[in-house]
Amino acid sequence: EYQWKGPFYFIQGADPQFGLMKAWTHGDTNNGDDEWGEEIKLAEQAVQAVNKLNPKPKFFVLCGDLVHGMPGTRWKKSQEQDLKNVLKNTDQDIPLVFVSGNHDIGNTPSRETIDDYCQNWGDDYFSFWVGGVFFLVLNSQLYFDSSKCPELRQAQDAWLDEQLAIAANQKCKHIIVFQHIPLFLSKPDEDDDYFNLEKSVRQEIMEKFHKAGIRAVFSGHYHRNAGGSYKGLEMVVSSAIGCQLGQDTHGLRVVVVTEEKVVHRYYSLTELGSHGIEKELLDMLAKQ
Repeated sequence: EYQWKGPFYFIQGADPQFGLMKAWTHGDTNNGDDEWGEEIKLAEQAVQAVNKLNPKPKFFVLCGDLVHGMPGTRWKKSQEQDLKNVLKNTDQDIPLVFVSGNHDIGNTPSRETIDDYCQNWGDDYFSFWVGGVFFLVLNSQLYFDSSKCPELRQAQDAWLDEQLAIAANQKCKHIIVFQHIPLFLSKPDEDDDYFNLEKSVRQEIMEKFHKAGIRAVFSGHYHRNAGGSYKGLEMVVSSAIGCQLGQDTHGLRVVVVTEEKVVHRYYSLTELGSHGIEKELLDMLAKQ
């Protein structure tokens, strides 16, 4: 879909992370993830809310940490299977887009952990077009720590440059990026933290994105809503479907793409499920 066809919207979710709620409550984030009934219910609630929406979203993207179990841990496979069972109920006209998070491929990923993810969920980085808008899905773990697979980081970098060149040639309306780890949480020059990318790496990526005219980067990882901007590039950090680490509610983000701009709002699962999208956003979709 290289051509602009008018406004549309998609749904962004992050961190269903089956297993974290119990692990977090029990203060054992390494082995305490042996129950995830609570997360199953929340993921089901998210799918039901998305299925009810009218008009339908163009797609539903999950920005990483699909489950809590790290590669090779005891409950990972069962957590993944349970998540797949929930997601199978998503309306078949709403494509699912998956982004890899640190719990999906490890804090220090290897070729093996990435291959395993790809067999389970699809490519760890790829691009797609929707109505004249170019979307890029990136593997942010390669920016976080690629020490075990430097060649994979180089491959993603080369691929990204190629994709941005294609976007420039195609004269797309907007370019939007999905990744798990935010570039930054509120300020482009904030200190390094577990929840953002290291300053030198961040600066390089932000500059590259800015030069390419990327409109927005959507991510998760923080389990709270946050964000800021860098030279017109918006960084949007969405809270989790699963475990909350701050004051936000379990929720999803509705993102409306018009010819001029990208507008988004975070809804609690309950609010989205019972009331749907507010009139103000629906009106933007109706404008052709």
